[in-house]
Amino acid sequence: MQRIFQPLRSSILLIAWLSVSSFSNAADRPNIIVILSDDMGYSDIGCYGSEIDTPVLDGLAKNGLRFTQFYNTARCCPTRASLLSGLYPHQAGVGHMMDDHGLDGYRGELNRHCMTMAEVLRGAGYGTYMAGKWHVTKQVKPDGSKDNWPLQRGFDRFYGTIHGAGSFFDPNSLTRDNTQISPAADPEYKPETYYYTDAISDHACRFIDEHHATNADQPFFMYVAYTAAHWPMHALPQDIEKYKGRYDAGYAAFRASRLKRMKELGVVPSDIQMSAQAEDWDKVEHKEWERRCMEVYAAMVDRMDQGIGKIVNSLRSTNRYDNTLVLFMQDNGGCAEGLGRTPKKGLIERPASPGIAMPANELQVNMIPEKSRDGWPVVQGPNVMPGPADTYIAYGRGWANVSNTPFREYKHWVHEGGISTPLIAHWPAGVVRKGELEHQAGHLIDIMATCVDVAKADYPAQWKGQSITPLEGRSLVPAFNGKTIEREAIYWEHEGNRAVRVGDWKLVAKGSTGPWELYNIANDRSEQNDLATSDPAMVKKLTDMWQRYAERANVLPLTPYAKGKSDDGKLSNKKKFNMKAGTDLPKPQAPMLKDKAFTVSIKIAKPGTQGVLVAQGGSSAGFSIYQKAGKVWFAVRRNGQLSTVSTSAPKQAGTLKVTLNKDASVTIAYENQTQSSGKVSGLLNAMPADGIQVGTDLAGIVGDHQADFAFDGELQNVLLTISE
Repeated sequence: MQRIFQPLRSSILLIAWLSVSSFSNAADRPNIIVILSDDMGYSDIGCYGSEIDTPVLDGLAKNGLRFTQFYNTARCCPTRASLLSGLYPHQAGVGHMMDDHGLDGYRGELNRHCMTMAEVLRGAGYGTYMAGKWHVTKQVKPDGSKDNWPLQRGFDRFYGTIHGAGSFFDPNSLTRDNTQISPAADPEYKPETYYYTDAISDHACRFIDEHHATNADQPFFMYVAYTAAHWPMHALPQDIEKYKGRYDAGYAAFRASRLKRMKELGVVPSDIQMSAQAEDWDKVEHKEWERRCMEVYAAMVDRMDQGIGKIVNSLRSTNRYDNTLVLFMQDNGGCAEGLGRTPKKGLIERPASPGIAMPANELQVNMIPEKSRDGWPVVQGPNVMPGPADTYIAYGRGWANVSNTPFREYKHWVHEGGISTPLIAHWPAGVVRKGELEHQAGHLIDIMATCVDVAKADYPAQWKGQSITPLEGRSLVPAFNGKTIEREAIYWEHEGNRAVRVGDWKLVAKGSTGPWELYNIANDRSEQNDLATSDPAMVKKLTDMWQRYAERANVLPLTPYAKGKSDDGKLSNKKKFNMKAGTDLPKPQAPMLKDKAFTVSIKIAKPGTQGVLVAQGGSSAGFSIYQKAGKVWFAVRRNGQLSTVSTSAPKQAGTLKVTLNKDASVTIAYENQTQSSGKVSGLLNAMPADGIQVGTDLAGIVGDHQADFAFDGELQNVLLTISE
């Protein structure tokens, strides 16, 4: 710590050294550290079957308790809201992502009818600290509202990112306490190479050391939220080198080897079936690139484990190891999103030389940076080997299928591949069972209840003048001692994907219109044998339970984010939308563009140099028309992947007309003169989750540009017409 944190707090370190001998492990309330990783599958750490080296987590499991049927919510924001609050995500206001659709369950903000673990435990006398990813507010700008930032939700100290994703070498929305900072100009933290995973680990250690130096008799709570191994695939060269050649055998070989090990470890039944193979390694065109994606992914997980080792060492050095409850889990299953896996338009490989470097004190504000801090343009696609700061690539569906071995589906879905997570509980003074497996089902709503239990804290019915929603979770402490956890059921909903589990029975469906499927998880956790037809009584019982949950927990209506034809009648059925500059229509009022051809006519009163003319959608699905680098771009995003057609930007007032035809061909005309034509990847295959805006893109970004990206010219009006 002396080399990377400046200035050296010598007086604090002296106090820490003097106080080690006086701290008592016999304290009746433990310290608590909750560790959350990002976009990792059930089988991605060694003690759950992986070939990736995770000796620290494996050691915590060996001396603690491993839960084999623990669950998250299938997506990052809802999981974080649920974990922090002990409620289902819609009850906390985050039923989907960070956008407001006018319904209490889908506000995109952690609401004030819930309390965070930090708020509850600070009230019980705990010091409260956080390092890592926040992602439960849409207010990410440095000069915007901070009402829902960590320090305003119960944390004494915070170092991390407010936004949900970004570069590991230059993260956007990087914040210390309430101030956004540039890693290149941070006066307090000066590593030789800045890497966000290391920065999270180092600040977690710093908070432990400083807390112990100044509050040796006080327990602490710390939330460590890594962004590993979320895209982009960024890792340090020495960690990548360790895994070079490790994945040459391809997808199926590693699914098989992982499942064999999982059965040997006992984390899955010995007779479990393997779910279907997602991709055929023999048909992969860019095998070297595909191997490298997984090598970098493994390096990211490895580095996180190294960082957790630093945290464990800080516990030992402050004599807090024995009386600290450490809980490790993941926010969703492996991610099959295709971000960055197709070439970036106009730039398909690294240029010969960098551009202009960013000033050290300039804040990084883009989820996908335009360039690395030293000036190299950020590149994507199979000509680009991932790992360095000037790349931005996801590892893809084939490897996500490996991560989720042996389960079905991925992040977003509530089949087992989307919601299953390891849970390691390590507490030498409190977890009686050492190296054992716990097969009872649990959910991250249980983490708050567990913290309240072990901290002897009060969970109030009212706080700061607001009624507080009662906890949904159950304390895991009985399981620590080999006892039963009593519960009625566990429930899920995300993007219309629905599920309920009662005992060994699980009812699950894809999308708001998908049929209910029924599985006996004890016999068929990989969900291969649908029993819905043979047991309609059980389907009816569980359907009714899910409906009652949805009605009481702010899940309904499903229309803001549900996918399927049932959405269509509840969304706008208009065919024409005449809009002015500044128009911002929420999803229920926005054009229903799924499987639709359409034309957009834009009257430009004054030409501009850059900015969004009109946009609807975000990082998964949508379209955008924007101006950048002397061109007008029409962008379509399907399944997270971007395709574009462009032409020269207009230099005088007039009407720009963009048409997307049924065959995915595109024409761009100006003043009725065709300027360009081309083809995108297809019509939108899902209704965009975000609404439509004119003159800016306020929510998820569709195009290749920074957030908001307001048009600097003047628009008269925009007419969008859906074809018959």
